[in-house]
Amino acid sequence: MRGGAWLGAGSFAEQVTRFARNILLARLLAPSAFGTMAIVFSCQSLIASFADVGLWPAIIHNPRGAEKAYLNAAWWLGFGRSVGIYLIIFAAAPFVAHFYGNADLSVLLRVTFVSTIIDGMSSPRAILAHKEMKFDRCAIITHGGNISGVLLTIILSFVLRDVWALAIGYCGENAFRCILSYIVCPGLPSLKWDMHAIRDLLKFSRGMFGLSFLKLIFSRTDVFVLGKLVSPTELGIYILAVNLVQTPTYFLINILAQTLLPAFSHIQSERERVNRILTEMTSWVILLGLPVVVVIWLCGPSLLTVAYGARYAAAASALAVAGGVMLVNVLDSFITGLFLATGRPSLHRRAALTSAITMMIVIYPACKGLGLVGGQVASLIATAASYALQVVRARELMGLTFRYTKAFITAALVSAGIVVAYAGVHSLGVAINPLANIVIAAVACIAAYVLYVPIFAKTRETA
Repeated sequence: MRGGAWLGAGSFAEQVTRFARNILLARLLAPSAFGTMAIVFSCQSLIASFADVGLWPAIIHNPRGAEKAYLNAAWWLGFGRSVGIYLIIFAAAPFVAHFYGNADLSVLLRVTFVSTIIDGMSSPRAILAHKEMKFDRCAIITHGGNISGVLLTIILSFVLRDVWALAIGYCGENAFRCILSYIVCPGLPSLKWDMHAIRDLLKFSRGMFGLSFLKLIFSRTDVFVLGKLVSPTELGIYILAVNLVQTPTYFLINILAQTLLPAFSHIQSERERVNRILTEMTSWVILLGLPVVVVIWLCGPSLLTVAYGARYAAAASALAVAGGVMLVNVLDSFITGLFLATGRPSLHRRAALTSAITMMIVIYPACKGLGLVGGQVASLIATAASYALQVVRARELMGLTFRYTKAFITAALVSAGIVVAYAGVHSLGVAINPLANIVIAAVACIAAYVLYVPIFAKTRETA
């Protein structure tokens, strides 16, 4: 909880800053700028995923991970990976630009991802802060660096007024994180390599191999496909709309990942305790998350109009489905943390493979037939398949017995109450503008929480 408080405060400040940046930049930059950068980020992620060796979870899981030899080995492996990634990106940039028919992509890729090398140069002891659950340091490095980069992007947007503000700002985030890592966690790598430590880290990484690529297929395929099917402007509208729900959700997932992984690692042998924590967290997320998804569905066009402007309301359907995708993602992340903490990343890889295959099968017909919303429909199908398999694996591994059937029922009742209240107010003609729609839906959601959450909490205590 203490770690969550530090990370929560830092991540909340960062996400608020990012949200404010998006609102401002949506009015300063053309939507095509966001669409172009979405392709840039997706291409980088594609190449980086092939070289992901899972160094961060490997150090946290390994009992000897805090030793200098292991930290040094992790740094050199990470730095070598980042240099290799950049060289591949540099060579592939012209081909990517030709494929999408956008000459600007080539130089954008080559300049933007100098940040990959910078990221690989961070202090080797920064990983140790995660392992030792010193989350105050983690928050300063990660969120302090990201907030500084976001502020730089905002300043550059007033000066440049084009996609380069986003590109340079992204490089700035990585540079600030790198600088802060040496200030907060000082320590330089040495030229002495411990081959035993390298082999030990790579042994864990074998279970992680390919996992990032499989996860990328789920998270980025919609951008690759839509980037080919629609204009950069339409893609930019889609990206900002989906980010409206992804930003706070990834805020939650990142906090949970950074706290649950070391926490589960410490108690991995206590099956009953792990099961209790996993069950309680799942139940509460379902109860609190499903009504939020319903609110997004009810007033999606209003949310986008207030946040970015009326032209972004065209992606309201994609936003609504994205809410469901993110809810399942949060539930899925709990079990993922359990698998990584117990040294079984291969179990999660199987679920990621299921998600990737499902995504590849449904993404093109979904986008071709449904347009922008098709990207999120495919994501929902794929993440649901992954989550179902993860639940089965968790039951086999930990003897897990989920008791959240009541949570689903209660959440459905809360959501139904919100819909009824919202429809009733609309029938009276009260909600006549976007802001009023949002306020009415939010008030109905809060009222439902006040009514149902104490009842649900009491039933959980007596169960």
